[in-house]
Amino acid sequence: MKRITIYGLYAALACLTFSSCSKFLEVEPKEVLVKEQMYRNIYDADAAVIGIYGKLLSLAEQHILWNELRADLLTVTNRANPYLKEINTNDVGAISVDNPYANPRKFYEVILNCNDVLTNFQVMRAENKFTPEEYNQRYSDIMAVRSWVYLQLGIHFGRVPYITDPLEDTDAVLDKDKYPLLEFEQLLTKLIADMEAVPYKLLYSDTESLMFNVDGYTMERFYINKQALLGDLHLWNNDYQKAAEYYKLVMTSYDNLGNDGYRYDRYKIKWAEISTNNDIAVGYLRYREQDVRTLINSKTQGWRSMFSRSQDELWNTEWVWTLPFNSNFNPQNPFIRLFAANGGDHLLKPSQESLDLWGNQTQRNGVPYDARRDLSVSMIGQEGVVTKYTDEFSDIETMLPIDKFQRGGKWHLYRAAKLHLRFAEAANRDGHHKLAVGLLNNGVGRIYDDPNQSDKTDVQQTHLPFPYDFDARNGNNPRYRATWHRNDGLRGRAYLTFREINPTDSLTQVEDYLIEEAALEMAFEGSRWEDLVRIAIRRNDPSFLADKIYEKLSKEGHPQADAVRSKLMNRENWYLPFNWEQ
Repeated sequence: MKRITIYGLYAALACLTFSSCSKFLEVEPKEVLVKEQMYRNIYDADAAVIGIYGKLLSLAEQHILWNELRADLLTVTNRANPYLKEINTNDVGAISVDNPYANPRKFYEVILNCNDVLTNFQVMRAENKFTPEEYNQRYSDIMAVRSWVYLQLGIHFGRVPYITDPLEDTDAVLDKDKYPLLEFEQLLTKLIADMEAVPYKLLYSDTESLMFNVDGYTMERFYINKQALLGDLHLWNNDYQKAAEYYKLVMTSYDNLGNDGYRYDRYKIKWAEISTNNDIAVGYLRYREQDVRTLINSKTQGWRSMFSRSQDELWNTEWVWTLPFNSNFNPQNPFIRLFAANGGDHLLKPSQESLDLWGNQTQRNGVPYDARRDLSVSMIGQEGVVTKYTDEFSDIETMLPIDKFQRGGKWHLYRAAKLHLRFAEAANRDGHHKLAVGLLNNGVGRIYDDPNQSDKTDVQQTHLPFPYDFDARNGNNPRYRATWHRNDGLRGRAYLTFREINPTDSLTQVEDYLIEEAALEMAFEGSRWEDLVRIAIRRNDPSFLADKIYEKLSKEGHPQADAVRSKLMNRENWYLPFNWEQ
C-alpha cells in the first residue's frame, strides 16, 4: 500500500488552541497514513485542508526574511549568524550554497502537498464522497494556497519550475527536462489562469464544517482570501482595473449583512474614537493631544493593539488573513527567537532607514515623528526591538516574557491597510489619482466634499462606476450616513499631516507616497520587498529598489553598500540563487 505523509497533521492546526480536534483528526496516531485511511469523507478532506495550512506555517520565517530582511526596513543585530547577514546584505552572488534561509525546498514541499490534495479531491468528487459545493470550496482554497506560494517563489527567484503533479520525491522538482524553469511573467500568467478558473472565489460559507468557532477563535480569517490574492496577481500583471475590482470586493464583502458595524467599519480604515480610544487608530488622551506622554500605547486600545488584541470586533475590522502559532504544536513560532530581546535571540532589529522614515513625518499635533514608530518598535539601549511579533509574548514596559513557556503568536499576512494601499495603487495607475489620494490622506468623504454645501446629497461620493464607486456621504440636511462615511484614510487614522500632491506629476508622486506609506504602516509585516520589486519592474527603473537597499546598508556603514547598489541595478541580481541542498 502506498504510504502518504500527513501534511502536518501533527494534531497541529486543527487543535490550534482548540479543545475539539477530534472531528478533524479521526486518524491513528502514526507518522504516516496508508492511502486507504485518507480521503474517505468530508472529515478527511477537512483534515487535509487544515494540514496544508499547518505545512504553510513552516514558511513564515523565510517569508519575513525574504520580504523584510532583504529590503530596507529590517536589519541584523550583532548576534545574527552569517547566513542572516548574507540575506541582509542582499548580494545574491555571495549567498552560500548551504544558506538555509535561501533554500526553496520547504516552499515546494507545500506545493507538492497541495498537488496531492487537489488530485485526491478530484477523485473524491468523482466518487461522490462530498457534494459539489463542498468540493468547490475546498479545491479552490488549496489552489489559492498553492498560487500564493508560487507567487512568493516567482518574486524571489525570478524563474522557477512550475509543477502541478503530486510528486512523491521532492528532488524530482529539479528535473529540468520535465519541469523547465518559467520566467516570472510566464508564471504570473499561469497563476492568474489557475485562480480565475477556480469554481469558488469567496471565503468558506458559514455552514461549512471548516468554519467553526473554538474558545473565541473564529476560523474565517485563518483561510487565504482568494479575492485579495487575485487582486495582487492582477496588480503584478499591471491589469489595474481588474486588480481594483477584486480588492473592492474584499473591501465591501460585509456591506450587506444587515449590521452597521460590518457595513461601516470592516475593512474601511475607520476614524478614531477620540473620546474613548477604543479603536485601532493612533491617538492621544482627549484634550491632552499636545502631551506626547498621553499617546495610546496599549495592547487593548489604539493602533498597536491590532497585533495582540483578542479576535474581537475591532480585530475583525482590520485583519483579512492571519495564521496563529500554538506553543504546544510544531511548527514553533519563529518570530520570538528572531525578534524578542528577552526570551528570544534578538537576531533582527529595525534598520536606521526605517527609523528615519518615521522620523521624517509630522503628526497633526505638531510632534515631529510618526507615532507608529513607537507603536511598532521599542528601544532597549541603542537597539530597537520589533514589537509587532512579540506583544503577545512580552510585557510592553519591561520587555520581559509574560510567560516564557507560552510562545504562541501570529503570522500577519494581510490586513485592511494593505488592501487600501494596493487598491489605491491600482486606482492611481488607472487614472483615478484623486480617489487614491483620498484613501491615502484623510478619507474619501473629505476629498470629494464641498464645504460650502450643507446638503451633502451630491457630494462626498465619487460618482464613478464599479470598482471606483465610493459613497461617503455624512450629512444632516437631510440626514444620511453612507457606507464609507467613517473612512479616515491611512494618514488620517495614523494622526499624520496630509500629503500635498503636485497635479502635473500626480501619478508618479502618488505612487511614491503610497509605497512610502506602506513602509510606515506595514513595516516588518512581509510586504516591503514585494512593493519595491513591483514598482521597479513597472517603471523599468532598478534604481527604485537599488537606492533603498543602498540607503540601509550605507547608514549601517556596510563596506559593500556601493557594490551592492551597482549589482542591484541589474534585475538578474534581485533574485536568490535556486540552491536546493539541505
